[in-house]
Amino acid sequence: MCGIAGKINFSSEPVSAELLREMIGAISHRGPDETGFHLDRNVGLAHARLSIIDLEGGSQPIPNEDKTIWIVFNGEIFNYVELRERLIEKGHRFSTRSDTEVIVHLYEEMGGDCVTEMNGQWAFAIWDSKRQKLFLSRDRMGIRPLFYRATGKDFAFASEIKSIFTDRTVPREIDPRALEQIFTFWVTVPPTTAFRGIHELPPGHSMTVQGERVSVEPYWRLEYPIERSHRDCADWADELRHLLIDATRLRLRSDVPVGAYLSGGLDSSVTTAMIKHFTDSRLRTFSVTFDDPEFDESRFQKDVIELLDTDHQDIRCAHADIGAVFPDVVWHAEKPVVRTAPAPLFLLSGLVRENGYKVVLTGEGSDEILGGYDIYKEAKIRRFWSAFPESRKRPLLLKKLYPYLKNIQAQPEAYLKAFFHVRPEDMDNPFFSHLPRWEMTAKLKLFFSKEVRDELAGYDVYDEIRQRIPAEFSDWDTFCQAQYLESAYLMPGYILSSQGDRVSMAHSIEGRYPFLDHRVVELAAAIPPRFKMKALDEKHVLKKAAEDLVPASVKSRPKQPYRAPEAISFFEGEDSARDYVRELLSPTRIEENGLFHAPAVEKLIAKVRKEQAVGIKDNMALVSILSTQLVVEQFVRNFGKWSNHGTDTGENGTGST
Repeated sequence: MCGIAGKINFSSEPVSAELLREMIGAISHRGPDETGFHLDRNVGLAHARLSIIDLEGGSQPIPNEDKTIWIVFNGEIFNYVELRERLIEKGHRFSTRSDTEVIVHLYEEMGGDCVTEMNGQWAFAIWDSKRQKLFLSRDRMGIRPLFYRATGKDFAFASEIKSIFTDRTVPREIDPRALEQIFTFWVTVPPTTAFRGIHELPPGHSMTVQGERVSVEPYWRLEYPIERSHRDCADWADELRHLLIDATRLRLRSDVPVGAYLSGGLDSSVTTAMIKHFTDSRLRTFSVTFDDPEFDESRFQKDVIELLDTDHQDIRCAHADIGAVFPDVVWHAEKPVVRTAPAPLFLLSGLVRENGYKVVLTGEGSDEILGGYDIYKEAKIRRFWSAFPESRKRPLLLKKLYPYLKNIQAQPEAYLKAFFHVRPEDMDNPFFSHLPRWEMTAKLKLFFSKEVRDELAGYDVYDEIRQRIPAEFSDWDTFCQAQYLESAYLMPGYILSSQGDRVSMAHSIEGRYPFLDHRVVELAAAIPPRFKMKALDEKHVLKKAAEDLVPASVKSRPKQPYRAPEAISFFEGEDSARDYVRELLSPTRIEENGLFHAPAVEKLIAKVRKEQAVGIKDNMALVSILSTQLVVEQFVRNFGKWSNHGTDTGENGTGST
């Protein structure tokens, strides 16, 4: 895994070599092993390398034979061996064994369509000097990030926004519309980012920069069948099993040892079992455990460790640990986060690095593509209740679904009906499955300052997604509609970003995801919803596919979403708030930044200190406001401040909120 950056000046002015060095230096954590550059008059490419495949010959940028095409690449092409053989048969000559060079020759053969042949996770840029064209692409599921800034004078791109901000002429301003999106969906909706003028290339898209013309086009998207399948569940399970085995084998291709994350849940257990039973790889596993028993899953982790006999190591996470690393997490996330869950995973990737590993396989993606989240059950129960809205028994299923949420348990039926939108007029809403989550998160916007609310007046945040959903969305099964919303937005924008690439690459760790092999994703989309969730048994088809691979305790355990301690992580007693928390949440700093209403924040903090913030909303509000203040501090006011991993430039001049 690596970091990439580059720039085109639309005039004849040469790209500054010093700027390229600063751009790639800002993301050296993504590739600490080597840096490389290519300058071609008004075009510059830069690369920071994490050596995983072809340790001796994979230095980037890599050209074709006549050096008219150059590439910088972040990611892995897992079927590069097969593609390389095909290209050699067509007469292409290779100077390395790397997957990066395969992309160069595949581009020579197919142009931008080359991405349709690739099985992998990527963000790359190709400079085609003959055509004076820059071609960029991002993988289908959005595993690897790619950001850009386009003006009438130039175009810059990078793996992370902080790289673009090393150019002192680039304004650093918070985009209030981004806050509206995050404080609703938990994520920004591409191309929006947290900063005005900085854009994100959406997953499954490529872009071309030629002259001053910038065009973005999709090459792949999630699709679900409309017609009913007559295959039985056993048949689907068998195909899923064989495809997952192949996806796992491909993701073990590496010149360095590969480990695995083991959470104790079904998905990571299946991934670990695939490595154990169907490959010759040494099985080294890593996990997070918690001091707080409410969040700890170590009992289930131990069952899998004993069954599979893995060489295992865990890191124990206390409340104080989360508070200590939270500024680093936000620095790497580059946007506000609404939960603390990325912080323990940041600590986990540090443990992996300390043990000499660079690559881990994880179970991410399974819940989205195979229907494992509570939100899918919740939507199913809500529709079940709506058929008989006066039923007294049906709403009890919602309380059974969330035994760990004390507030839900205490609410009367009328509240549950209103909160969960069990009304006839809600049934046809395209966002039915996600309305409770989104509207609960949206209540945090009550903390916005008057200035922010005024700027957002008339802005319909739901239009951001409404305008992007496929035309056939309404024809899909309602279960598939929920899967699409989760897979197309929350997964790339939060699960694979703030909880994925950003916290793993902070310690130069590459995550690989067998469940997100595009062949597995496409197969899962075709599996009928009744097999993905049988009654309320989530991921039923996966359990059938892996019934002989994981412990019975893991298969039968109630679904427990990955969570971490939240507000308590920043306050342990009356006067123990961390220095950065005390400073950034002070009325003075809140008013200076101008994004939140200081008296409302002050009341929230008082509530937290008195340990009255027992609900999700208060916890989420505290984390969201604090992380937003950190983004302002680290990127707008003082670039890099409050992060052990950032560079405090002491710069104040170009930022504004």
